Amino acid sequence: MQRAAALVRLGCCPRTPGPWGRSQSSAAAEASAVLKVRPERSRRERILTLESMNPQVKAVEYAVRGPIVLKAGEIELELQRGIKKPFTEVIRANIGDAQAMGQQPITFLRQVMALCTYPNLLDSPSFPEDAKKRARRILQACGGNSLGSYSASQGVNCIREDVAAYITRRDGGVPADPDNIYLTTGASDGISTILKILVSGGGKSRTGVMIPIPQYPLYSAVISELDAIQVNYYLDEENCWALNVNELRRAVQEAKDHCDPKVLCIINPGNPTGQVQSRKCIEDVIHFAWEEKLFLLADEVYQDNVYSPDCKFHSFKKVLYEMGPEYSSNVELASFHSTSKGYMGECGYRGGYMEVINLHPEIKGQLVKLLSVRLCPPVSGQAAMDIVVNPPVPGEESFELFHREKESVLGNLAKKAKLTEDLFNQVPGIHCNPLQGAMYAFPRIFIPSKAVEAAQAHKMAPDMFYCMKLLEETGICVVPGSGFGQREGTYHFRMTILPPVEKLKTVLQKVKDFHIKFLEKYA
Repeated sequence: MQRAAALVRLGCCPRTPGPWGRSQSSAAAEASAVLKVRPERSRRERILTLESMNPQVKAVEYAVRGPIVLKAGEIELELQRGIKKPFTEVIRANIGDAQAMGQQPITFLRQVMALCTYPNLLDSPSFPEDAKKRARRILQACGGNSLGSYSASQGVNCIREDVAAYITRRDGGVPADPDNIYLTTGASDGISTILKILVSGGGKSRTGVMIPIPQYPLYSAVISELDAIQVNYYLDEENCWALNVNELRRAVQEAKDHCDPKVLCIINPGNPTGQVQSRKCIEDVIHFAWEEKLFLLADEVYQDNVYSPDCKFHSFKKVLYEMGPEYSSNVELASFHSTSKGYMGECGYRGGYMEVINLHPEIKGQLVKLLSVRLCPPVSGQAAMDIVVNPPVPGEESFELFHREKESVLGNLAKKAKLTEDLFNQVPGIHCNPLQGAMYAFPRIFIPSKAVEAAQAHKMAPDMFYCMKLLEETGICVVPGSGFGQREGTYHFRMTILPPVEKLKTVLQKVKDFHIKFLEKYA
């Protein structure tokens, strides 16, 4: 083949005798004949296709970054190209990304991170001594005194010690062991890792994972990826999205017919629903888990985000210990926290931790083995987590500024939570429960039957149709409730309350105007 191709190339030259006594043009003719005799090879089929790919990955859905977000990106590109729209910008209210919405970073956190990232700044008089002290401690625990080195798979030791000390302070003296702390790439990494080690069996013995509906789509996505069985329990919308243990009993009994319910996931404060669970509710849930022999997962990333004066955050770990040794020595619990939410909003650092208690010693070894496969979480994210759990304290140089910034962020979120609830409840056909915590509203919306028919004609869920129209007409990107799960016949959307107050007012007014026109159009 190579010889024939070479001969063809030679055919471009003047007619001169070739090496075998023939003209180069006749050699080219011969080469062409050789090529014609050989059949053309068809393009080889791809090894990886939709039919051949992992079906569990294909089953994964993640509504927070789903089709409506892709459409928002397309609209942004059209605006950049000068295509006229009834709005001038896309407002991405679909995700809890605080700093993307204009929230300013906490000064102390960024000071320590700057010092850790560029240690030459440790000699600068521009940085406070308490920030330098923390940066030196973190760096001394890193290989080569550098954030650029790998850490132990479980995380930097001194940071795990600081996390344990934080948990002990938070829980009023309930002890925490650094050996039970695992630093993670955001809370999501910890949740998916624990579920990975929990899922087993086949057929009716396949692991069932109980999740709240509405839920954060990470859970359904990981369950699909692991080919586990999703077991839904419904939060009580008529009672401010409360968790009812009788509903847990219904769900677990029905699930036992087709799977082995082994895991119970709780999100407190709730995402997308914003409810904050009472201590009594947590006690009931722990008793239920003990009774049914369920492994508890407590997603507590919004633990700083409690706005209602009648509500207080109670950690599952604290309540578990205070219920006595019968529970505290037996109920297996993994709880999760993150740098991404709270008052910090440091989503991009991907810092987080999980505390896992009452784990069988042999399983602890298996967990560390599984974590070692991904080497370690980002060390910069670990450092950011350390600053969250080890902030300035009274008497330190940075305390006043830190405290002022923290309270300002949380105070503004509380005002925006109330503003959102009040304004939504003024709109005919929209009902919004109190936003007790977290950073989202999850209002229930009335969708007329003609709009439902129009959605079906477009092969869309009715609330997806509604949210897509909202995006196309106002530039506001929210996530349909069907992406989180909801009771049959009800419709919702999730919207973050993170935009600055004036922009949030504009968003809420646009939603109101759109909703009224939508009802009129499809009446």
